[in-house]
Amino acid sequence: MTLQLLLEDDWFTACEAAALTPGRGVAALLPDGRQAALFTDRAGRAYAIDNRDPFSGAQVLSRGLIGSVEGRAFVASPLLKQRFDLETGRCLDDETVTVETFTVRLAGS
Repeated sequence: MTLQLLLEDDWFTACEAAALTPGRGVAALLPDGRQAALFTDRAGRAYAIDNRDPFSGAQVLSRGLIGSVEGRAFVASPLLKQRFDLETGRCLDDETVTVETFTVRLAGS
């Protein structure tokens, strides 16, 4: 089974689903040179956001701490600890900042 991201109208295989450990992220290089941070939660739901921390500019969100607030999954940047909603990309600590999110699916067998 693979984790795929929807990029422009086409599905891109980012990694094998087995490479993801619930509560931990991995980075994937996208065809255009950007990076995505990939996550699964303990319920098996997959998420993908831009790996670039907008506050520091570093490609580190895949190494952030996973948590939840009011039932919403987030990742906290490992550098400055700002939290980003994994579904919307909205920064929970500064509503003027967002990161890109990607539509994801688990495919294959």
